[in-house]
Order: sequence, then structure tokens, then C-alpha cells
Amino acid sequence: MDIEQKQAEHIDYFVKQASNLKGSSLRNLVVEATSHPSLFAFSEIISVPNVLELEGTENAAFLDLLRMFAHGTWSEYKSVASRLPPLVPDQVLKLKQLTVLTLAETNKVLPYDVLIQELDVKNVRELEDFLINDCMYVGIVRGKLDQLRRCFEVQFAAGRDLRPGQLGSMIQTISDWLSTSDNLLVSIQEKIRWADNMSEMDKKHRKGVEERVEEVKKTLSFKLQTVSRPTPSSEGMKRSFPNMV
Repeated sequence: MDIEQKQAEHIDYFVKQASNLKGSSLRNLVVEATSHPSLFAFSEIISVPNVLELEGTENAAFLDLLRMFAHGTWSEYKSVASRLPPLVPDQVLKLKQLTVLTLAETNKVLPYDVLIQELDVKNVRELEDFLINDCMYVGIVRGKLDQLRRCFEVQFAAGRDLRPGQLGSMIQTISDWLSTSDNLLVSIQEKIRWADNMSEMDKKHRKGVEERVEEVKKTLSFKLQTVSRPTPSSEGMKRSFPNMV
């Protein structure tokens, strides 16, 4: 079962659970969802009306925590940790995994020094163990560890929840890509037409050359036949002086 299908099943489960809970009873659900080893998307849970109702209440910090897991990183959590519920080890692991996904959104080559700082790991060995066991093995990223260049080359990274306002930017990016693709398609079509025209011209040129070659062959053949044919005077000389032959 691929990661997208697993995500859909887990999201559906937590959305249904959240729809049946209210107020402080949502606390444990938030902790469970943000600790789940196979859940990496939280926007659908946040959009549940019962969850949104936490805003402005004594349990608002748990809504903020969900938003942190939807869009934030480990370093961002640390900067506001005093205003959010403390994390259990599974939540810390999850937020560090999500941090790798965020970094991979904008860079396909992640320097070890950046990763060590962002993930709060002690050394390269600990970093590589984390990337192998907690990221690549889980299936959220694929890539190559380059010890010589001290970097992680990202080949694939699962997507995170869209940040507020990010949808418009994504739509613009896709629109720009479509426009570029249209222009490229027009250019390719023009080159195909040019190639077709050149091919047709080449065929006509080849046909003309072949026709001229045939004309030359016919002319040479005619001249050869004319040269090899006996003339009347030579025939007369043969009859008058038979001993000369």
C-alpha cells in the first residue's frame, strides 16, 4: 500500500473521530494524530468544525499545535514552545520528519550542516541514521547520502499541507508552466513544419538531380551509338578495296 493511500485512510479516521468530540476531549486526539507514525497531513483535521471551535478557548493551544504540524518546522516550534503544549518523543520525531519535507520543497541538495542545525542532531552519524531509518525507510523521501560532499540529494519528497496563501502561488506557478508549455509546443510545431518543408524540398531536389542524371545517360548513350555506327564512305572503301580488309 503506497503512502498516499495510507494517508487517506488515516486522515479519514481522525476526521471522523474529531467530528464526534468537543472541547478538551480533542486534546488526546490531537496528540494521537501528531504522534501517528504514518500521518503527515493535518489540514483536513484542522478544518473539522469541532476543531476550529477550539480557537479562543482554553484549548486553543492544541489547535495551534495542529497548525504547527501542518505547516511548521522543528526550529519554528522551538521558537514558540512556551505557548504550545510540550511534545512527547513521537511528536518530536514527527515534526523533524516534516522539517525534512519542508527543506526538500525548495532544495534538492540539502547540506548536512543545514540538516544538523535544523534537526538538532549531534553529528553526521546520527543525521544519516535519521534520514535512512526515519525518512527513507518510512517512504516520505528518497535520495542519496553523499558523505564526500556532506549532503543529502533528494530524489523524491512527499508533499506537506499547503500553507495559508500558498494555493494562489501554486496556481500561478502552474499557470506559468502551462504558458511556457504552450509556447514550447508552438515552437516544436513550427520546427516540425520547417523540417517537413525541408524534406519536401530535398525530395524535389533529389528528383531533379535524378532526372538530370537520366538525361545525361540518354545523351551519352546516343553519342556512343552514333560513334560506333559505320559511315557510308567507309563501307564504299571496303567494297572498292576488298583486300584492304
